[in-house]
Amino acid sequence: MIGSESQEVERKVLSILRIISESQEPVGARVVARHLQDYGIYLTERAVRYHLKLMDERGLTRLEGRDGRLITDQGIEELTSALVQDKVGLVLSKIEMQAFQTDFDWKSRTGSVPINISLFPKEKFGKALSAMAPAFKAGLCAGNRVAVAKEGQRLGDLTIPEGKTGLATVCSVVTNGVLLKAGIPMDSRFGGILQIRNRLPRRFVELIHYAGSSLDPSEVFIRGRMTSVRKASKEGNGRILANFREIPAVCRPIVEEAVSELKEAGLGGVLLMGNTSEPVCEIPVDLNKVGMILVGGMNPVAAAEEAGIEADNKAMSTTIDYQTMVRFEDISA
Repeated sequence: MIGSESQEVERKVLSILRIISESQEPVGARVVARHLQDYGIYLTERAVRYHLKLMDERGLTRLEGRDGRLITDQGIEELTSALVQDKVGLVLSKIEMQAFQTDFDWKSRTGSVPINISLFPKEKFGKALSAMAPAFKAGLCAGNRVAVAKEGQRLGDLTIPEGKTGLATVCSVVTNGVLLKAGIPMDSRFGGILQIRNRLPRRFVELIHYAGSSLDPSEVFIRGRMTSVRKASKEGNGRILANFREIPAVCRPIVEEAVSELKEAGLGGVLLMGNTSEPVCEIPVDLNKVGMILVGGMNPVAAAEEAGIEADNKAMSTTIDYQTMVRFEDISA
C-alpha cells in the first residue's frame, strides 16, 4: 500500500513538473490545478500549493512572485529521467485530447482548431517565411491558415518570449477532431517520413507509432534533419512529414464530404485515401478499414529548418479560434 501511495504522489509531481515546464512564464496553483485534470488528476488549489511547497524544498521548482513557479534545472532533469512507462502513449493521449477540444464547424467556419507553435528568432522570421512559402504553395501542410504573434503577445495559452516571433500552423489533428464531432472513429497509427516521387506519395521510410512514444514524431524528425521538404515542394521529389490514420470503410462517404469541406476552409491536408482493406503506401490496413495519409502540419517549419533557420517547436500545442487565423500568403514579417 505504501509503495502504491508513493507512486501516486510521484505521478502527481511529474504531472505538475510537465505543466510548469511547458509554460514560458511563472505558473500558479490555480492554473496547475486546472491543467492537472488533463492527466486525470483532480486536486484543489490548496493541495497543489502543498505539493509545490514540497517541490520547492526538493529543488525541483522555485517561487517566482507571490504564487508563481518556474521549473529548475534539477526539475528538468527529474522530468527527463521519469519512468519510461509513465511516458509511453503520451502522444496518442494528446492527439485524442486535442481532437476532443476541436470544435470547428465547417458550415459556419467557426470554432477552434488545433495548432502547432514554432518560435523563431524575430530577426530571422522574414527569412523563415520565405523558406516556408514553397511548402505552403505546394500544399505540403495541414492547412494554409496561420497566426503570428510577437514577443509578449499570446498564441492560445502560450506567451511569446522576448526575442522571438511565434507562428501557429494548423495541426493535422484537425481532421481527427472534425470527424470525431461527426461521430466517426479514427484510429491514429503513427507519424512518419513519407517519400514523395513525381509529386505522388510512394512509401513511408521512417515511422514512430503513437502508442509507444513519449515524443511527437514531427519534432523528432525535424530535430534529426530527416526531411527534404524544400526539395519535395520545388521538384516534386523528397521526404516529408506525414501521419497515418484508419477509418471504418462504411464511413467513407461522410469522410469524403468532411475532407472536401475542410479543404474549402483551408484546412485538412488529406494526401491520400486508400481502398477498403488494401495497403496504402505499403502499410497494411485492417479488415473493413480504409487507410488515410495526412500531411504533417509542420512541413513548412521543417523547410525553414532545412534552410538553416532553427525554431523551438511545440507540436499539438493548443487550440485557437479559426477566425483569428489568416492565409499564409496574407502575412508579412
